[in-house]
Parts: sequence; C-alpha cells; structure tokens
Amino acid sequence: MAVIDAPSITTPPQAGWLKRNKLSIAPWIFLAPALAFFTLYVVMPIFESLYLSLFEWNGLYDADGNSTAVYIGLENYAKLWDDPNFRTSLVNNLLWLFLFFLAVPLGLLIALFLNQEMPGMRIYKSLFFFPFVISQVVVGLIFGWFYNPDFGVVGTIWKALFCEETVNFVGNVTFKCSSPPPDILSSPEFATYGIIAAGLWPQIAYCMILYLTGLNNVAADQIEAARLDGAKGWKMLWYVVLPQLRPATFIAVVVTVIGALRSFDMIAIMTQGGPFGSTNVLAYYMYEVAISEYGERYGYGSAVAVVLFAIMLVFISYFLWRMYQDEKGTR
Repeated sequence: MAVIDAPSITTPPQAGWLKRNKLSIAPWIFLAPALAFFTLYVVMPIFESLYLSLFEWNGLYDADGNSTAVYIGLENYAKLWDDPNFRTSLVNNLLWLFLFFLAVPLGLLIALFLNQEMPGMRIYKSLFFFPFVISQVVVGLIFGWFYNPDFGVVGTIWKALFCEETVNFVGNVTFKCSSPPPDILSSPEFATYGIIAAGLWPQIAYCMILYLTGLNNVAADQIEAARLDGAKGWKMLWYVVLPQLRPATFIAVVVTVIGALRSFDMIAIMTQGGPFGSTNVLAYYMYEVAISEYGERYGYGSAVAVVLFAIMLVFISYFLWRMYQDEKGTR
C-alpha cells in the first residue's frame, strides 16, 4: 500500500519593519518638512538669542573673521531694569494686552449680529471681514490719515464742532478754533491708545470670523430644547450658546494675546516708537536697539527678545495646559 506524504505547511514571509509600521510612520513623513523649517527658523534662533544675550556685541568681526563679542554674563538683563525705555515698552505691552482683550467680546457681538437671517447680510459680512484681509501696514497708513489733524476724519469733525469757518476777501476758507484739533499720534499721552485702536480693527474682525465659524456648529437641537424650556435672550446666550463656543473663545484669546505681545507693524508705520519713545513696545524696542540705524547692540537687543519670549511662553504654556485639562476632562 502506497504511503501518501502529508503536504508541507509553509509559513508566509515575515513583513518588514517599515511595512508593519507604515501607519505610524506616515504622519511623521508629512510633518518632517514643517518640523525642519520650524527648527531652523524658530527653535534655533530662540537658543541663539539666549546665547547672544550673554554678550556685548556690535555685530562686527575683526580682520581675521573672529567675532568681537565680549562675554558679560547676565549684565544685559541687569541693565534692562535700570532702562526707562525698557520699562516704558513693558508697560505699553501690558496695556496692549489688556485693551486687546476687547477684541474678543466685540468680535462675539458682531458675530451674533451677522449670524441672523436678514436681507443684505452677505454685504455686511464682507464689510466686517474686510479689515482682516488687508495688510497691517495698510491699516497703519489708513489710521495715520484718519488721525491727521489737518485733513483727517478727526480733524474734520473737530473743525465742524468747535471751529468757526470764515472766508477772506480772496475766497479762501479758514477756521478759527478755540483750541487746535488734537494731534493724537504726536501726543505722548494718547498716541499709544490711538495705535491700539488701529490694531483692534483687524483683530476684532479675526475674532468675529472665529465666532461665526463656531456659531455655525452650535447644535440646533439644544437651541430648540432651550426654547421649549422658555430660555431666550441673555439666558439662551449664557447657558446654551457660549458653552458651545468655548473652542472658538480659546483660539480667539490665544491669538489675541500673541497679537498684543508681538505688536510691531503698527508702531513701525505710525510713530516709529515716538513721540519721545512713549509708544515703544518690547518688539519694536528690540529692533530699535539691535538692528535699526542707530542700534547695533545685538546682545542687549537679544536680552529684550528673551524677556518678550519669556512673557509669551508663560501665557502660551498656561493656555496649552488649560487645553490639555479640557481635553482630559472630556474623555
């Protein structure tokens, strides 16, 4: 009797490590270019600024190509606290931060208005959206003309309210005013407030867009249930709508804080830190002492940059911690 051999069982070849982990590797492949640029242009300059803040350097090299920087330790940071211009810049940054928070509730109010169904609403949305799409430089120029006491809106309104118009014998129109029109950007007391008002214009538009997006995601069934329970007006907003807008509020607060602390464009266009340095903030003061025409104090400017980075790091770390706690609580 013939013996039939049992068929041999062959095991499939083991898949390679790359093939087995392709799902976990794929995201890092897509993130790699962004992480490389972020490391090159953000992380490395941060550590370079920290290192450079320990030196006194005017940016020059000797004939042999060696840096003329002199190590002075923490002396640049000690000089900051005795520098009245630094203290003014720090106070102005805190003022920017405090007043910039007005953009969050104002953006919410405008978003609630634009979220209604009424004729011509698309035109209104476009008009309110307009400040967000134009450059900060253009905004600074517009408000510079707006505040001009001779031909700006502020000067024109002042002349209409407080000045008497006279026509001389040749037909030229002159204005006799009890007091001259205010020159906001030339006033050390009011220039900072004028620049902050200019910066609030596009920031409010940005917060409005965030809240409009959030309002589109508000659960309609919760709104209807609240109406059946008799909720309306302020109670509807406070107990039903605002809790669902927490993600939009979180992002609005974060971008508002960052925008207030890194304010530079408006000041560079409208006052260049004047009059008498009264509108300086840390970002512009860093530029002024380090790389402007009359600066060339790279170590001192780096110390200012490190202080600004530390302030931003405190706020951003707090917001990231809150976001982590919220995500942890929803699981």
